[in-house]
Amino acid sequence: MRGALSVLFALALSTTAQAADLSVTVKSAQGRPIVDAVVTAYPNAPYDKSRIRFAWPYKVSQHNMTFDPFVLIVPVGAEVTFPNQDTVRHHVYSFSPAKTFELKLYGQDEARAVRFDKAGVVALGCNIHDQMSAFIVVVDTPFAAKTDARGVAVLRGLPGDNARVQVWHPYAKAKGNQVTESVTLASGQMAVTLDTRPAPKRGAY
Repeated sequence: MRGALSVLFALALSTTAQAADLSVTVKSAQGRPIVDAVVTAYPNAPYDKSRIRFAWPYKVSQHNMTFDPFVLIVPVGAEVTFPNQDTVRHHVYSFSPAKTFELKLYGQDEARAVRFDKAGVVALGCNIHDQMSAFIVVVDTPFAAKTDARGVAVLRGLPGDNARVQVWHPYAKAKGNQVTESVTLASGQMAVTLDTRPAPKRGAY
């Protein structure tokens, strides 16, 4: 029994030692950092998909006539709350195949919630204020993050040697607004170039 436990412990240490962090830099064709690009990775080694959790709140607020955040990443099965912090009423909806729903008019300091049970991109709108838009990206991998002001997203603890990396942005000029590349995890970093179209005006007029 002691020998078997020693083997299991050694295997666990080996798996931990092989886990790698990956820094992904996303820039435009002109070399500018791209903010709010969603980076997901699918390593070639086994990993646990049963309980995916992220540290940030699963919440999209309505504030100053905008959705905040503009892009939210959640795991499959997550419940997202939609609090209204504006003095006007909002009517939140989506016609996206990954999740179609409608939250009819509700006012300041009220909230509604929706469960997202299928991976994919969910585009949000307000039936009253057409300029409001946002996106929820529902993922089936624990290795997901969005780029910051520097255009950088960091994925931590990836197992294995290689991974398939997907980079999505709502204004990317690509099929499904997404590009897919392979990376060797030992490198610790990768750079991705996205050709994007201009962002439409959103928020208060």
